[in-house]
Amino acid sequence: MAEYGTIIFRTIFLYIIIMVIFRTMGKKELGQLSTVDLVVSIMIAEMAALAIEDPKSKLFTNILPMLILMVIQMSFSFATLKSKKLRDLVDGKPSIIINNGQIDEEVMKKHRYNFDDLLLQLRGKDIRNISDVEFAILETTGELSVIKKEKKKKGKMTVPLILDGIIQEANLIAINETNFWLRQQLRKRGYTDIQNISFCSFENGQFYIDLKDEKK
Repeated sequence: MAEYGTIIFRTIFLYIIIMVIFRTMGKKELGQLSTVDLVVSIMIAEMAALAIEDPKSKLFTNILPMLILMVIQMSFSFATLKSKKLRDLVDGKPSIIINNGQIDEEVMKKHRYNFDDLLLQLRGKDIRNISDVEFAILETTGELSVIKKEKKKKGKMTVPLILDGIIQEANLIAINETNFWLRQQLRKRGYTDIQNISFCSFENGQFYIDLKDEKK
C-alpha cells in the first residue's frame, strides 16, 4: 500500500516538475519543436517514466538529469539565437520545394521528400492543383508553407538577403543578383557596414532593413 502511495506522490510531483521545466524552456507548438527540443522532450519523458516505475530509486537522482537537460536546451536556444551558423547547423534551413510555380525535384530528393508527401501537405492546405502554387517552402519543422498564385498580379516572395550581419549568397543567386549589387544598394540607402544589419529582405523591388540593437 505504501508503494502505491509513493507512485501516486511521484507521479504528481514529477508532473509539476515537468510542467515547470517546459515552461522554463519556453512555449512552442509541437510542430515547431527543433531537433534539440524534441530530443530533450523525449529524454525527459523517459526519465520521468523510469522514476515512476522504480519507486525505490532516489527521487533527486531522477530529477537531476532532467534539470541538466533543461540547462542544455536553454543553452542551445541562447546560442542559436546569437549565432546564425549554429542555428542552421542545429535546425537546418528552409528549402524551396516549388519556386515560381516550378517543382525543384533536386531539393525534394535531398530531403527525401516525395510527391505523395507534397500532395498530402497541399491537400491539408485546401490546395488541389500544384499549378495554383507560386511558392512552397519546406520549413525546418517539416511543415510546408505555401504561397498561392495571385489571379491578376503574380507577387514575389520576400527574400532574406542578410541575416545577423551575414549576406545570404544563395538567396542573391536566386534573384539573379550579386554581392556587389547588394552592397551598392545598401550604400545608396546610407548603410555601409553589413555587420550592423540584423535583417535585410527584398520584395518587389523594395528593401526592408533592420539594424542590430545598439547597447546603451
